[in-house]
Amino acid sequence: MVSFPNISYQKASIDNAQLLSLYLGMLKPRMIEEKMLILLRQGKISKWFSGIGQEAISVGCTQALYADEVMFPMHRNLGVFTSRNIPLERLFCQWQGKMMGFTKGRDRSFHFGTMDYNIVGMISHLGPQLSLASGVALANKFKKEKRVSLAFTGEGGTSEGEFHEALNTAAVWQLPVIFVIENNGYGLSTPAIEQYKCEKLSDRGIGYGMRSMTIDGNNILEVYETIKKVAEEIRENPEPILIECETFRMRGHEEASGTKYVPKELMEKWALKDPLENFEQYLLSLGLLDEAKIANYRAEIKNEIAEGLAIAAEQADVIAESSFELKDCYAPHQFVLSKPQSNQLIEKRFIDAISDGLRQAMEKYDNLILMGQDIADYGGVFKITNGFTDLFGKERVRNTPLCESAILGIGLGLSIKECKAMVEMQFADFVTCGFNQIVNNLAKTHYRWGQKADVVVRMPCGGGVGAGPFHSQSNEAWFTHIPGLKVVYPSNPYDAKGLLLASFEDPNPIMFFEHKGLYRKISADIPDDYYTVEIGKAEIKRTGEAVSIITYGMGVHWATEVVEELGVDAEIIDLRTLYPMDEEAIKASVMKTSKAIVLHEDTLFGGLGGEIAAFISEHMFEYLDGPVVRSASMDTPVPFAISLENEFLPVARFKKQLADLVNY
Repeated sequence: MVSFPNISYQKASIDNAQLLSLYLGMLKPRMIEEKMLILLRQGKISKWFSGIGQEAISVGCTQALYADEVMFPMHRNLGVFTSRNIPLERLFCQWQGKMMGFTKGRDRSFHFGTMDYNIVGMISHLGPQLSLASGVALANKFKKEKRVSLAFTGEGGTSEGEFHEALNTAAVWQLPVIFVIENNGYGLSTPAIEQYKCEKLSDRGIGYGMRSMTIDGNNILEVYETIKKVAEEIRENPEPILIECETFRMRGHEEASGTKYVPKELMEKWALKDPLENFEQYLLSLGLLDEAKIANYRAEIKNEIAEGLAIAAEQADVIAESSFELKDCYAPHQFVLSKPQSNQLIEKRFIDAISDGLRQAMEKYDNLILMGQDIADYGGVFKITNGFTDLFGKERVRNTPLCESAILGIGLGLSIKECKAMVEMQFADFVTCGFNQIVNNLAKTHYRWGQKADVVVRMPCGGGVGAGPFHSQSNEAWFTHIPGLKVVYPSNPYDAKGLLLASFEDPNPIMFFEHKGLYRKISADIPDDYYTVEIGKAEIKRTGEAVSIITYGMGVHWATEVVEELGVDAEIIDLRTLYPMDEEAIKASVMKTSKAIVLHEDTLFGGLGGEIAAFISEHMFEYLDGPVVRSASMDTPVPFAISLENEFLPVARFKKQLADLVNY
């Protein structure tokens, strides 16, 4: 053991070649950062989050793992990218917002991933990467690949709910994932003492029933040996590990914030523990380095940086092109209609059609994993997956802990490893607990760096059953506002099954709404075989000349009943897919009837009806013989008492609004 100012090195079994590799692994990101700080002052990059003084963690972790093991870095983990030998010109283009970067100018700094190098970057909302790492670990375990995943977080990120959800689920499922906390003393300006009360963050592992430890994050050998050892262990015997690396942030959260809030004595203390300088002195003492070698290494890296910057400088700025931007919101998918092989029809309820679709998707895709609360042996609260564990086993039909966000993130992690995932929200209302993963990860990942999110989120929704404010919401409009998501909402058993199977064929994130009031209320003769219905195509449920009723879900049935009662010659359009919406079907109908009313169960203000009405007014104004009418639920939460709920729902108002519009 050799000690320098505040670091004690123990070579153990590490050979000389690996020692030099670790040294060069730290030297390169340090020199790149020093250059980036100059470019930042020159205005050639817009922002920088410095990892100077923390390189031992990134480099030690990365070099300890296999190159095909997926890592989830954060802002201060440049050493992950350089250790995976990403061409510097591509990194420089990424930071300058150029096309040669990894996000085509759509995201900055380290907010990107590249599966060519088995790296998945962060989003600004700290914590979600932990769940994605658990998802990759689940895929590794499911495929028996004997691989681990590793995710970084800061001590501030451990305060996020996602930290708890991800670690708890990984522990319950015994997933081969390493969670690394870079405890660098500050979350922006908030000191660690204001982030947690436990003495060591590694102590939190005890509560999750997982192994945990605290190590010197500035000691490259301790980091490398620790990660290498635990990775070898959990490849063979899967389990999660929590490792706290003690280090310090020597610069501001980002350069603009500075470090005036940091006590001077702390900066001086940790400056003595610089991981690069100390390790360099250690290798000098062993005779593996001398001043000439150091100078040569620095010259080589300096030239590599200069060459990368020169290539990046030659790249033109990104040119905006609307069609290109819109196309990349979704992973490419060519729908192929699947017709049932038999003409035999069997009467099935809406709920049976959903169950059939899930079962046949599981039969077709052996890499499809279903996740949700109580969906295994219990069969889910609506019994849709009843008997599925007997058919497919508990590895593929998985009860989850009581959490939404982590499971959605795990679904994305599975997709990253070429699996398919279905996440059931027990009730659509509960999706709020997983909102971030849906709108910021599932929806944006392909647009940002080309990674598909092959996840179907099933959403039992809707009122009319006296379930009150937290089990009755119609929240579909929230998700039609998020580019990158597809929103599907069938109204009948045939479409429910066909659209669900089409959703599993589509590699994009699908929000699949199922009105639970229809589950056991309606039935139809539908094929027992596998078949699909195209996403994005509406259906004319009833032809007519007097007025167009544009609706979906339960609204189709309300509209049909009212039209028959009033004897109105109405055309009923069942949207089936809310986004992307079949605008041509709406246009053709309204041009024919010259009157339009939009009906939905969601509340009026901010509901999808506003968008449809605006589309009609903007594009078909000259064809209209009356105002575009919206019929929707009251702008209140969904009440519990049946009399109140009946008043809340739009059915009675719709009847009068339709009659008034026809007579306008």
